[in-house]
Amino acid sequence: MKNLDILKQEHQAIVQKMQAAFASGDTEAFSAAWGDFANAIMESVIKEATGLIGVNDSAVLAQRGVRQLTSEERKYYEALIGAMKSGTPQQSISNLDVVMPKTVVESVFEDLVSEHPLLDAIDFVNAGAVTEWLLNDNSKDLASWAPLSAEIVKELTSGFRKIDLAQNKLSAFLLVSKAMLDLGPEWLDRYVRAVLSEALYFGLEDGIINGRGQTINLHEPIGARKNLAGAVDPATGYPDKEKVVVNSLDPVTYGALLATMAQTPGGGFRVVKRAILVVNPADYLQKVMPATTVRAADGTYRNDVLPYPTIIIPSAQIAANEALLGIEKRYFMVAGTGKSGKIEYDDSYKFLEDERAYVVKFYGHGQPKDNTSFQLLDITNLKPTVAQVEVINLDEVPVA
Repeated sequence: MKNLDILKQEHQAIVQKMQAAFASGDTEAFSAAWGDFANAIMESVIKEATGLIGVNDSAVLAQRGVRQLTSEERKYYEALIGAMKSGTPQQSISNLDVVMPKTVVESVFEDLVSEHPLLDAIDFVNAGAVTEWLLNDNSKDLASWAPLSAEIVKELTSGFRKIDLAQNKLSAFLLVSKAMLDLGPEWLDRYVRAVLSEALYFGLEDGIINGRGQTINLHEPIGARKNLAGAVDPATGYPDKEKVVVNSLDPVTYGALLATMAQTPGGGFRVVKRAILVVNPADYLQKVMPATTVRAADGTYRNDVLPYPTIIIPSAQIAANEALLGIEKRYFMVAGTGKSGKIEYDDSYKFLEDERAYVVKFYGHGQPKDNTSFQLLDITNLKPTVAQVEVINLDEVPVA
């Protein structure tokens, strides 16, 4: 069996393959990489579990990422293991009367937010089993200094719209081997949470950036790059925003970009406390990093220096030569398991004989909170930062 260092290196290589396949839209390559990814996680979990067999110290296990399960979680995983080991897993899973505990789902979402800066920079909500959500859709302030009347109530209620979370579905496959089932509930929990976290992140990240929206033919979030006021095509969804060409990130240029986002669609103004800049990883190293790196007085370099508080987030889901500039927490994303919260058996995918495929479904929706919170930038010709040097003629300096 491979050691943990080799498994970690293989894991990183597989993730890079998944990102490349996802960015290019190659579904076959992504499916192949996903199978390798699930198997790599499974092998690393089995390796860790084998080395900790007989360890009962909860502190030691917690340091290795092994959660101490609640009674509800243990009941769920024990029932799931029994069903998965059954000779008729499809029937056993279908008849399983326990659902994924809320605490497991909450742990998955906590891992997502803590490990992925894009999800931490948006307004990300775990809806649990809720399938409908009310979103404030009014671009102006709803408070009014006036006597309460039917007209004001009508104005208030018109500012909210209901979102059906079940219209958008993310499915994640779990490849579970018999060896994994023999490890017990704690290790199955670790494997399930690791796979779900990565699967959901790939789907959520692409939806947040590139989602085409909900139409008759599409069931996706509305990406931050989309124009909410544009004509919606049933086949292609919302159109992209018009790109803003940016060749420099100097204070004047950057301030002008932020000023555009400081104005609401209704003509009002808001304070931009912190911005986010989402860029392709290659563009970050070749364009954004040189444009945001300065040399300090002691000769060392400082990275990600911008004229205004900004979080720079590399993402493989945004195309080369493009960037998304937005206001922190101005993208809304809500996700949850829906009412069932069940893992289902799936026999449409054929894997190795000692593995079985299961699917878990998450429901949700996401969209920018308004049409001026994000801008799509063209950074093709973004220039590096050049230090300004002023030469003083010492002969002209008066001597005291």
